[in-house]
Amino acid sequence: MEEKSINTEKSSGTLLRYWKRLKAYSVFWALLAIIVITSIIEPDFLNPSNLINIVRQTSINGILAVGMTFVIITGGIDLSVGAIIGITAVVTAMCLQNGVPIPVAALLAVAIGAAVGAINGIGITKGQIAPFIMTLGIMTSLRGLTYYVSNGSPQDWRNSGVDFTFLGQGTLLDIPVPVYIFVLVLLVSFYILKYTVFGRNVYAIGDNREAARLSGIKITRVELLVYVLSGILSALSALVLISRLSTAEPTAGTGTELDAVAMTVIGGTSILGGAGGVGGTFVGAILLSVIANALNILNISPFIQQVVKGLIIIAAVLMELRNRKKN
Repeated sequence: MEEKSINTEKSSGTLLRYWKRLKAYSVFWALLAIIVITSIIEPDFLNPSNLINIVRQTSINGILAVGMTFVIITGGIDLSVGAIIGITAVVTAMCLQNGVPIPVAALLAVAIGAAVGAINGIGITKGQIAPFIMTLGIMTSLRGLTYYVSNGSPQDWRNSGVDFTFLGQGTLLDIPVPVYIFVLVLLVSFYILKYTVFGRNVYAIGDNREAARLSGIKITRVELLVYVLSGILSALSALVLISRLSTAEPTAGTGTELDAVAMTVIGGTSILGGAGGVGGTFVGAILLSVIANALNILNISPFIQQVVKGLIIIAAVLMELRNRKKN
């Protein structure tokens, strides 16, 4: 009897572990289900050119979402990422208009992104301002500055003789360059979070801030670097964006901060901090892009797409909170 009881417990334990694994990959299964259903309804969905287009569309906001993942894991949020895209896009375009070499203009964009990230980090760590308030204030200020610098007009450098299209429009082995950039950012970020002391510190701060402080982790330094990283990746997104469009609108990046948060949270990163990763963010980014593409193919209004996206975010957060209560 005892042996049967032990075997029953082992079987139930094994089933429980398998069930937890299935739940952990729920976003992946949702993605797979949507792909299968859409391909049945509309066979053109699986056309290679359409699939490449989906990944290309994912790349710009996906890069943004990777930076957001670092921030949210620490328990913070960065609402300024879209505004950073706007200011760096406009400044880079104006530099190219005036004959500034592409490498110099690109480095300036990255420097601006890092500087804004540092301002966010200092305000949050030294000024003790809540991340939501600090980054919201910076977002608003940057938007105003972007309109002021550009006079509210698009910045077009195509007549200046500068060819800055490869980053956004180029291909290598028939795969768009933005996809390579996105994958590289993912791989580097995955390594940092999983195999470096800095990555472990990021998780520790989000999981238990006081315990992290008592264990000797320099919280101020880690958080500052996280927001700087978010700013740099926002600038990189801006460079890919304007290279693809060959122009820079002062409205560039508007609303992308919400897309980045959505991709991160849907991918399983806890909005409360301490859990998640860029692998899940990648799946979340692809999921949103697949849904948008599927709805476009099925001729469903883009306004409905926004409704669907909002409902998915709410569902993802509710599932996370429910799982936390159970644990």
